[in-house]
Amino acid sequence: MKKEKINLDKVIDFKKWQTLQDNLSLVTNMAIITVDYKGNPISKHSKCSRFCESVRNHPQMVKYCQKCDSRGGLEAVRSNEPYIYLCHYNIVDVAVPIIIDGRYMGAIMAGQVKLSDNYTEDMEKIVDTSNNSVSIEVLEEFKEYYEQLPLLTYKEVQNIANMLSSLCNYLVEEALDKNLILEMYKKSIGNNKELDEDFFQGYSVDNIEKLKKGLSNAVIDAYVSQYGCDKKVSSTLKPAIDYIYKNKSENITVESMAKVCHISQSYFSRLFSKEMGDSFSNYISKLKINWAKELLEDSDMSVSQISDELGFNEPGYFIKIFKKYEGVTPSVYRKYYKNM
Repeated sequence: MKKEKINLDKVIDFKKWQTLQDNLSLVTNMAIITVDYKGNPISKHSKCSRFCESVRNHPQMVKYCQKCDSRGGLEAVRSNEPYIYLCHYNIVDVAVPIIIDGRYMGAIMAGQVKLSDNYTEDMEKIVDTSNNSVSIEVLEEFKEYYEQLPLLTYKEVQNIANMLSSLCNYLVEEALDKNLILEMYKKSIGNNKELDEDFFQGYSVDNIEKLKKGLSNAVIDAYVSQYGCDKKVSSTLKPAIDYIYKNKSENITVESMAKVCHISQSYFSRLFSKEMGDSFSNYISKLKINWAKELLEDSDMSVSQISDELGFNEPGYFIKIFKKYEGVTPSVYRKYYKNM
Protein backbone atom coordinates (compact mmCIF):
# COMPACT_ATOMS: atom_id res chain seq x y z
CA MET A 1 0.00 0.00 0.00
CA LYS A 2 1.38 3.39 -0.97
CA LYS A 3 0.84 5.63 1.99
CA GLU A 4 1.38 8.85 0.05
CA LYS A 5 -1.74 8.13 -1.96
CA ILE A 6 -4.04 8.34 1.07
CA ASN A 7 -5.49 11.80 1.56
CA LEU A 8 -8.50 12.82 3.60
CA ASP A 9 -10.17 14.21 0.51
CA LYS A 10 -10.03 10.69 -0.93
CA VAL A 11 -11.62 9.28 2.23
CA ILE A 12 -14.34 11.76 3.03
CA ASP A 13 -16.98 13.18 0.75
CA PHE A 14 -16.84 16.62 2.40
CA LYS A 15 -20.24 17.78 1.18
CA LYS A 16 -21.92 14.79 2.80
CA TRP A 17 -19.59 14.92 5.78
CA GLN A 18 -20.50 18.54 6.50
CA THR A 19 -24.19 17.59 6.68
CA LEU A 20 -23.37 14.66 8.96
CA GLN A 21 -21.15 16.84 11.13
CA ASP A 22 -23.89 19.46 11.44
CA ASN A 23 -26.38 16.78 12.49
CA LEU A 24 -23.92 15.29 14.99
CA SER A 25 -23.47 18.73 16.49
CA LEU A 26 -27.22 19.16 16.91
CA VAL A 27 -27.64 15.73 18.50
CA THR A 28 -24.63 15.96 20.84
CA ASN A 29 -25.05 19.67 21.68
CA MET A 30 -21.34 20.10 20.95
CA ALA A 31 -19.51 22.31 18.50
CA ILE A 32 -17.60 20.16 15.99
CA ILE A 33 -14.96 20.82 13.37
CA THR A 34 -12.68 18.53 11.36
CA VAL A 35 -9.02 19.48 10.90
CA ASP A 36 -6.12 18.08 8.90
CA TYR A 37 -2.83 16.89 10.39
CA LYS A 38 -1.54 20.48 10.48
CA GLY A 39 -4.58 21.62 12.43
CA ASN A 40 -6.09 23.47 9.48
CA PRO A 41 -9.91 23.28 9.27
CA ILE A 42 -11.17 21.04 6.45
CA SER A 43 -14.80 21.47 7.37
CA LYS A 44 -16.89 24.41 8.47
CA HIS A 45 -17.44 24.82 12.20
CA SER A 46 -20.72 23.23 13.27
CA LYS A 47 -22.49 25.13 16.05
CA CYS A 48 -19.53 27.20 17.21
CA SER A 49 -20.56 28.98 20.43
CA ARG A 50 -20.70 32.76 20.51
CA PHE A 51 -18.28 32.80 23.45
CA CYS A 52 -15.60 30.70 21.75
CA GLU A 53 -16.05 32.55 18.49
CA SER A 54 -15.57 35.86 20.30
CA VAL A 55 -12.47 34.63 22.17
CA ARG A 56 -10.92 33.19 18.99
CA ASN A 57 -11.39 36.56 17.31
CA HIS A 58 -9.52 38.30 20.12
CA PRO A 59 -5.94 39.07 18.97
CA GLN A 60 -4.37 38.22 22.35
CA MET A 61 -6.54 35.29 23.43
CA VAL A 62 -6.60 33.32 20.18
CA LYS A 63 -3.05 32.02 20.81
CA TYR A 64 -4.27 30.21 23.94
CA CYS A 65 -7.11 28.60 21.98
CA GLN A 66 -4.62 27.43 19.36
CA LYS A 67 -2.29 26.05 22.03
CA CYS A 68 -5.16 24.05 23.53
CA ASP A 69 -6.13 22.69 20.11
CA SER A 70 -2.54 21.76 19.31
CA ARG A 71 -1.88 20.02 22.62
CA GLY A 72 -5.22 18.24 22.57
CA GLY A 73 -4.55 16.87 19.09
CA LEU A 74 -1.04 15.73 20.02
CA GLU A 75 -2.28 13.91 23.12
CA ALA A 76 -4.99 12.20 21.09
CA VAL A 77 -2.40 11.03 18.56
CA ARG A 78 -0.02 9.86 21.27
CA SER A 79 -2.68 7.73 22.99
CA ASN A 80 -4.51 6.83 19.76
CA GLU A 81 -7.83 7.46 21.49
CA PRO A 82 -10.12 10.40 22.27
CA TYR A 83 -8.54 12.99 24.54
CA ILE A 84 -10.85 14.98 26.81
CA TYR A 85 -9.40 18.13 28.30
CA LEU A 86 -10.13 21.60 29.67
CA CYS A 87 -9.25 24.80 27.88
CA HIS A 88 -8.01 27.97 29.62
CA TYR A 89 -11.62 28.90 30.43
CA ASN A 90 -12.48 25.49 31.93
CA ILE A 91 -14.49 24.63 28.83
CA VAL A 92 -14.49 20.94 27.88
CA ASP A 93 -13.07 19.94 24.51
CA VAL A 94 -12.43 16.56 22.86
CA ALA A 95 -9.86 15.61 20.24
CA VAL A 96 -10.53 12.42 18.27
CA PRO A 97 -7.62 11.39 16.01
CA ILE A 98 -8.04 10.15 12.45
CA ILE A 99 -5.18 7.70 11.94
CA ILE A 100 -4.85 5.82 8.66
CA ASP A 101 -2.30 3.07 8.15
CA GLY A 102 -0.27 4.37 11.09
CA ARG A 103 -0.31 7.97 9.89
CA TYR A 104 -2.01 10.85 11.68
CA MET A 105 -4.26 12.38 9.02
CA GLY A 106 -6.30 14.80 11.11
CA ALA A 107 -8.83 14.95 13.90
CA ILE A 108 -12.42 15.60 14.79
CA MET A 109 -12.47 18.38 17.38
CA ALA A 110 -15.60 18.64 19.50
CA GLY A 111 -16.65 20.43 22.65
CA GLN A 112 -17.31 24.01 23.75
CA VAL A 113 -19.41 22.73 26.65
CA LYS A 114 -19.25 23.03 30.42
CA LEU A 115 -19.63 20.19 32.91
CA SER A 116 -22.85 20.14 34.88
CA ASP A 117 -21.36 17.81 37.49
CA ASN A 118 -18.02 19.66 37.81
CA TYR A 119 -16.12 16.39 37.35
CA THR A 120 -12.54 17.34 36.45
CA GLU A 121 -10.39 14.65 38.15
CA ASP A 122 -9.25 12.91 34.95
CA MET A 123 -9.02 16.04 32.84
CA GLU A 124 -5.98 18.16 32.12
CA LYS A 125 -6.26 21.91 32.00
CA ILE A 126 -3.83 22.63 29.20
CA VAL A 127 -3.36 26.36 29.77
CA ASP A 128 -3.93 28.28 33.00
CA THR A 129 -4.83 31.93 32.45
CA SER A 130 -6.64 32.48 35.73
CA ASN A 131 -4.14 35.19 36.72
CA ASN A 132 -3.95 36.76 33.27
CA SER A 133 -5.52 40.22 33.37
CA VAL A 134 -6.49 40.17 29.68
CA SER A 135 -8.12 36.74 30.09
CA ILE A 136 -10.13 38.02 33.05
CA GLU A 137 -11.25 41.08 31.13
CA VAL A 138 -12.33 39.03 28.11
CA LEU A 139 -14.30 36.63 30.31
CA GLU A 140 -16.07 39.57 31.93
CA GLU A 141 -16.78 41.15 28.55
CA PHE A 142 -18.35 37.99 27.15
CA LYS A 143 -19.78 36.65 30.42
CA GLU A 144 -23.29 36.53 28.97
CA TYR A 145 -22.10 34.27 26.17
CA TYR A 146 -20.12 32.14 28.62
CA GLU A 147 -23.25 31.48 30.66
CA GLN A 148 -25.02 30.28 27.50
CA LEU A 149 -22.58 27.42 26.91
CA PRO A 150 -24.30 23.98 26.92
CA LEU A 151 -24.04 21.82 30.03
CA LEU A 152 -23.20 18.11 29.86
CA THR A 153 -22.15 15.53 32.43
CA TYR A 154 -18.67 14.04 32.17
CA LYS A 155 -20.26 10.68 31.33
CA GLU A 156 -22.15 12.24 28.44
CA VAL A 157 -18.93 13.77 27.14
CA GLN A 158 -17.22 10.36 27.35
CA ASN A 159 -20.06 8.68 25.44
CA ILE A 160 -19.93 11.30 22.69
CA ALA A 161 -16.13 10.98 22.46
CA ASN A 162 -16.42 7.20 22.09
CA MET A 163 -19.13 7.57 19.46
CA LEU A 164 -16.98 9.96 17.42
CA SER A 165 -14.03 7.60 17.81
CA SER A 166 -16.10 4.70 16.43
CA LEU A 167 -17.05 6.91 13.50
CA CYS A 168 -13.37 7.65 12.87
CA ASN A 169 -12.53 3.95 12.95
CA TYR A 170 -15.25 3.32 10.39
CA LEU A 171 -13.78 6.01 8.15
CA VAL A 172 -10.35 4.43 8.51
CA GLU A 173 -11.65 1.01 7.44
CA GLU A 174 -13.31 2.57 4.41
CA ALA A 175 -10.12 4.46 3.63
CA LEU A 176 -8.08 1.26 3.60
CA ASP A 177 -10.69 -0.38 1.38
CA LYS A 178 -10.55 2.60 -0.94
CA ASN A 179 -6.77 2.42 -1.18
CA LEU A 180 -6.94 -1.28 -1.98
CA ILE A 181 -9.49 -0.52 -4.67
CA LEU A 182 -7.11 2.03 -6.13
CA GLU A 183 -4.39 -0.62 -6.34
CA MET A 184 -6.85 -3.04 -7.97
CA TYR A 185 -7.79 -0.38 -10.49
CA LYS A 186 -4.16 0.26 -11.38
CA LYS A 187 -3.59 -3.44 -11.96
CA SER A 188 -6.75 -3.75 -14.05
CA ILE A 189 -5.72 -0.92 -16.41
CA GLY A 190 -2.03 -1.83 -16.38
CA ASN A 191 0.77 -0.20 -14.43
CA ASN A 192 2.06 1.59 -17.52
CA LYS A 193 -1.21 3.41 -18.13
CA GLU A 194 -1.91 6.79 -16.64
CA LEU A 195 -4.29 6.79 -13.68
CA ASP A 196 -7.52 8.64 -14.24
CA GLU A 197 -7.54 11.35 -11.57
CA ASP A 198 -11.35 11.48 -11.69
CA PHE A 199 -11.65 7.79 -10.90
CA PHE A 200 -13.00 8.41 -7.38
CA GLN A 201 -15.09 11.42 -8.36
CA GLY A 202 -18.49 11.17 -6.71
CA TYR A 203 -17.66 8.07 -4.70
CA SER A 204 -17.96 8.04 -0.93
CA VAL A 205 -18.28 5.54 1.88
CA ASP A 206 -21.91 5.06 0.81
CA ASN A 207 -21.10 3.30 -2.45
CA ILE A 208 -17.69 1.73 -1.82
CA GLU A 209 -19.13 -1.79 -2.02
CA LYS A 210 -20.64 -1.13 -5.44
CA LEU A 211 -17.30 0.18 -6.65
CA LYS A 212 -15.43 -2.82 -5.23
CA LYS A 213 -17.85 -5.18 -6.93
CA GLY A 214 -17.43 -3.42 -10.24
CA LEU A 215 -13.66 -3.58 -10.01
CA SER A 216 -13.75 -7.23 -8.95
CA ASN A 217 -15.67 -8.01 -12.12
CA ALA A 218 -13.13 -6.02 -14.14
CA VAL A 219 -10.24 -7.98 -12.64
CA ILE A 220 -11.96 -11.32 -13.24
CA ASP A 221 -12.87 -10.35 -16.80
CA ALA A 222 -9.19 -9.68 -17.47
CA TYR A 223 -8.43 -13.38 -16.98
CA VAL A 224 -11.69 -15.20 -17.65
CA SER A 225 -13.05 -16.05 -21.09
CA GLN A 226 -15.59 -13.46 -22.19
CA TYR A 227 -17.83 -15.98 -23.94
CA GLY A 228 -21.34 -15.87 -22.57
CA CYS A 229 -23.93 -18.58 -22.30
CA ASP A 230 -23.99 -20.77 -25.43
CA LYS A 231 -27.58 -21.88 -24.90
CA LYS A 232 -30.57 -20.10 -26.31
CA VAL A 233 -32.95 -19.08 -23.55
CA SER A 234 -36.37 -17.52 -23.45
CA SER A 235 -36.84 -13.79 -23.10
CA THR A 236 -38.18 -14.48 -19.59
CA LEU A 237 -34.95 -16.13 -18.41
CA LYS A 238 -32.50 -13.99 -20.39
CA PRO A 239 -32.23 -11.13 -17.84
CA ALA A 240 -31.00 -13.61 -15.21
CA ILE A 241 -28.44 -15.23 -17.54
CA ASP A 242 -27.11 -11.81 -18.56
CA TYR A 243 -26.89 -10.77 -14.93
CA ILE A 244 -24.95 -13.90 -13.94
CA TYR A 245 -22.29 -13.39 -16.61
CA LYS A 246 -21.95 -9.66 -15.93
CA ASN A 247 -21.66 -10.02 -12.14
CA LYS A 248 -19.11 -12.79 -11.66
CA SER A 249 -18.03 -11.53 -8.24
CA GLU A 250 -21.51 -11.61 -6.72
CA ASN A 251 -22.96 -14.36 -4.56
CA ILE A 252 -26.07 -14.83 -6.72
CA THR A 253 -29.21 -16.44 -5.29
CA VAL A 254 -32.39 -17.90 -6.75
CA GLU A 255 -34.40 -15.23 -4.95
CA SER A 256 -32.48 -12.36 -6.52
CA MET A 257 -32.62 -13.84 -10.02
CA ALA A 258 -36.38 -14.46 -9.76
CA LYS A 259 -36.77 -10.76 -8.95
CA VAL A 260 -34.58 -9.80 -11.91
CA CYS A 261 -36.91 -11.83 -14.16
CA HIS A 262 -40.04 -10.52 -12.40
CA ILE A 263 -41.39 -14.01 -11.75
CA SER A 264 -41.94 -16.14 -8.67
CA GLN A 265 -39.06 -18.12 -7.21
CA SER A 266 -40.73 -21.49 -7.80
CA TYR A 267 -41.51 -20.69 -11.44
CA PHE A 268 -37.98 -19.40 -11.99
CA SER A 269 -36.47 -22.63 -10.61
CA ARG A 270 -38.65 -24.80 -12.86
CA LEU A 271 -37.99 -22.66 -15.93
CA PHE A 272 -34.25 -22.56 -15.27
CA SER A 273 -33.95 -26.34 -14.90
CA LYS A 274 -36.00 -26.90 -18.04
CA GLU A 275 -34.04 -24.50 -20.24
CA MET A 276 -30.53 -24.93 -18.81
CA GLY A 277 -30.72 -28.68 -18.17
CA ASP A 278 -29.52 -28.35 -14.58
CA SER A 279 -30.65 -26.91 -11.27
CA PHE A 280 -29.79 -23.30 -10.56
CA SER A 281 -27.37 -24.11 -7.70
CA ASN A 282 -25.48 -26.75 -9.72
CA TYR A 283 -25.27 -24.50 -12.76
CA ILE A 284 -23.86 -21.57 -10.75
CA SER A 285 -21.36 -23.81 -8.94
CA LYS A 286 -20.07 -25.40 -12.16
CA LEU A 287 -19.86 -22.03 -13.87
CA LYS A 288 -17.88 -20.45 -11.03
CA ILE A 289 -15.56 -23.45 -10.81
CA ASN A 290 -14.80 -23.05 -14.52
CA TRP A 291 -14.03 -19.38 -13.93
CA ALA A 292 -11.90 -20.34 -10.93
CA LYS A 293 -9.89 -22.76 -13.08
CA GLU A 294 -9.09 -19.97 -15.53
CA LEU A 295 -7.98 -17.70 -12.67
CA LEU A 296 -5.82 -20.49 -11.24
CA GLU A 297 -4.23 -21.08 -14.63
CA ASP A 298 -3.66 -17.50 -15.81
CA SER A 299 -3.39 -15.29 -12.70
CA ASP A 300 -1.25 -15.12 -9.59
CA MET A 301 -4.25 -14.59 -7.33
CA SER A 302 -4.26 -16.69 -4.16
CA VAL A 303 -6.95 -19.28 -3.51
CA SER A 304 -8.41 -16.98 -0.86
CA GLN A 305 -8.52 -14.05 -3.31
CA ILE A 306 -10.17 -16.15 -6.00
CA SER A 307 -12.75 -17.34 -3.48
CA ASP A 308 -13.52 -13.76 -2.50
CA GLU A 309 -13.56 -12.43 -6.06
CA LEU A 310 -16.01 -15.09 -7.20
CA GLY A 311 -18.43 -14.41 -4.35
CA PHE A 312 -17.95 -17.55 -2.26
CA ASN A 313 -18.76 -17.07 1.40
CA GLU A 314 -15.36 -18.31 2.58
CA PRO A 315 -12.26 -20.06 1.17
CA GLY A 316 -13.11 -23.32 2.92
CA TYR A 317 -16.44 -23.56 1.11
CA PHE A 318 -14.81 -22.66 -2.21
CA ILE A 319 -12.21 -25.41 -1.76
CA LYS A 320 -14.95 -27.91 -0.88
CA ILE A 321 -17.02 -27.09 -3.98
CA PHE A 322 -13.95 -27.06 -6.22
CA LYS A 323 -12.87 -30.50 -5.01
CA LYS A 324 -16.43 -31.79 -5.47
CA TYR A 325 -16.39 -30.99 -9.19
CA GLU A 326 -12.67 -31.37 -10.01
CA GLY A 327 -11.58 -34.11 -7.61
CA VAL A 328 -8.65 -32.02 -6.29
CA THR A 329 -8.19 -28.83 -4.31
CA PRO A 330 -7.53 -25.51 -6.09
CA SER A 331 -3.88 -25.54 -4.97
CA VAL A 332 -3.28 -29.01 -6.33
CA TYR A 333 -5.03 -28.09 -9.59
CA ARG A 334 -2.80 -25.02 -10.03
CA LYS A 335 0.35 -27.00 -9.23
CA TYR A 336 -0.60 -29.72 -11.73
CA TYR A 337 -1.48 -27.17 -14.43
CA LYS A 338 1.80 -25.26 -13.99
CA ASN A 339 3.80 -28.50 -14.31
CA MET A 340 2.06 -29.61 -17.48
